[in-house]
Amino acid sequence: MDPKGEVYMAKHDTSADVERVVRVLHFGVGVLCLLFLAAPLSAQDLDPRAYAKVPVNSTFLVTGFALSHGGVVSDPTLPVTDINATVETPSLGIARSFSLFGKTAQAFGAVPYSWAQVSGKVLEEARQISRAGLSDMRFRLSVLVRGAPAASVAELAKAPRRTILGTSLTVAAPTGQFFPDRLINLGANRWAFKPEFAVSHPMGQKWLLDAYVGLWLFTANQSFYPGTFLRTQAPMGTLQAHLSYNFQRLLWAAFDATFYTGGQTTVQGVDNNDRASNSRMGGTLALPVGRRHSVKLAVSRGAIIRFGANFTTLSIGWQTGWVPRPKPTR
Repeated sequence: MDPKGEVYMAKHDTSADVERVVRVLHFGVGVLCLLFLAAPLSAQDLDPRAYAKVPVNSTFLVTGFALSHGGVVSDPTLPVTDINATVETPSLGIARSFSLFGKTAQAFGAVPYSWAQVSGKVLEEARQISRAGLSDMRFRLSVLVRGAPAASVAELAKAPRRTILGTSLTVAAPTGQFFPDRLINLGANRWAFKPEFAVSHPMGQKWLLDAYVGLWLFTANQSFYPGTFLRTQAPMGTLQAHLSYNFQRLLWAAFDATFYTGGQTTVQGVDNNDRASNSRMGGTLALPVGRRHSVKLAVSRGAIIRFGANFTTLSIGWQTGWVPRPKPTR
């Protein structure tokens, strides 16, 4: 699945010669490979309680491992079939909460590493390839603009449950493994930015409803295969909804759903038939382990996939925190 030679966007008709057919084939393989590796899998995020209240001046260390497996829903006119991939991704991240103009804010950064195995058929001939290396780093700055002023541990313990309005900016940096002369890459070789607005609404003492609306914006990849082509991508809108239930302090479960649409790509100014209009559903379980640690288990799968990766994803994460102790009263 690493064909060589110049790639050019061409449509196959009855008068096309062999060279044009090969070029269409090369282009089709490139589109499919980028669907689940260099394409923004972050659009499929399911992250409940991402705008929860936390005490300021706290530090959190997060490690995780995700396993994704599935196929690709593609343009049926392409001569590439039975596309499947398995992606294993361990990650390491750190977060720090602080006061920003009296509001609770949090900065988070994560470094993922991926192993990917991809298989498929090109004109009924089986092909398989693997990749291993760094994926694109993620950075996120969030601010709870209403309902969660900057507070200490003691102040949070006394604060009533109320509706929170939050906003964030996520940045995906082009730090992942990328080879201009290869179709399959772990990095996208471009920047991506997602501004997001969120509402977190408590219902009684046990239930919590979260809703996030975001928009991914992408810069161009100027070294697309075979290294000299320009690939651009239209904005992609995202919508998340989460309904969670508190069993006890730090022990909760959530039902998760997301919908993402848009993101059509172009190569050398020619539009591809790859606009997404997809949804995913899943569940999350958070378990406390002692005072400072917690474990999060999550599963999700594609519900409606028009075009792109139709993965089932299993993940486990471990988090530990360093929270300032309340000052003793005199």
